[in-house]
Amino acid sequence: MSATSSSGEYLAAPVLPNVLPTPKERGKIMGFIHRHPTIVIGGTLVAIMVLIAVFAPLLWTKDPTALAPARRTREPSDLYWFGTDMLGRDVYSRVLYGARVSLLVGFSVATLAAIIGTTLGLIAGFTRSVDAIVMRVMDGLMSIPPILLAIALMALTRASVKNVIIAISIAEFPRVCRLVRGVVLSLREQPYVEAAIASGTKVPVIIWKHILPNTLAPLMVQATFICASAMITEATLSFIGAGTPPIIPSWGNIMAEGRALWQVKPYIVFFPAIFLSITVLAVNLLGDGLRDALDPRLAKRL
Repeated sequence: MSATSSSGEYLAAPVLPNVLPTPKERGKIMGFIHRHPTIVIGGTLVAIMVLIAVFAPLLWTKDPTALAPARRTREPSDLYWFGTDMLGRDVYSRVLYGARVSLLVGFSVATLAAIIGTTLGLIAGFTRSVDAIVMRVMDGLMSIPPILLAIALMALTRASVKNVIIAISIAEFPRVCRLVRGVVLSLREQPYVEAAIASGTKVPVIIWKHILPNTLAPLMVQATFICASAMITEATLSFIGAGTPPIIPSWGNIMAEGRALWQVKPYIVFFPAIFLSITVLAVNLLGDGLRDALDPRLAKRL
């Protein structure tokens, strides 16, 4: 449809940009979904959990720490969707706000462990004189179960989310270091690395340009599994009273407070356990999908 100006000339209607995907783009999207369904399912579930954590105040929640003894241990209903706990707090609100703690711990531990483990793994894998020392330390840390090491570290500090993140990261980064070191040991014998060394390229430049980019694919996969493991470890620490402070609504704290009433009020434990299970499953599915997508041997079969 066109319009006329004051002088009587016809003006062409403005052309709106086409925001819908073209058939070719839709074909690519459907092809990706068909080839990597685990990435789509896992990524979608993780995105939903992140949105729940971010927009928890807008999802018809109440103050998760507000006490109401007169309304304690109410069954799930249209007024209290997940019921109330022994102190009258709304379980639905506490579960949704608890997603913030679990996701924060999972993502922070994955990032911190990846940075520390990658740095030490690159140094150990490329520098033979440092390799033996670093890896013996990593072997010593890996000989201790992660949960026991995290409990021991938390016993030395006060309960807080920051200390939980640090404790779990110390327990997890040795596995990243060993993974990266193994990749670097295979890469440093490649012809292009030897050519860079022969041409006089400095070691930091070789590591940054030739070694590090080739470690990102396995590192991304490992980071997803560390994220899932960190969320389980945080819930375990909080469940036994060695994690986040009880005043902070985390899934582990909610389950710990409801275990005394498990036989008569199972919903207090059931709902946070379901959310934790779905989140860990989603992260693991995302990791499995990334492994299949980034593995060149599996990519040829798809």
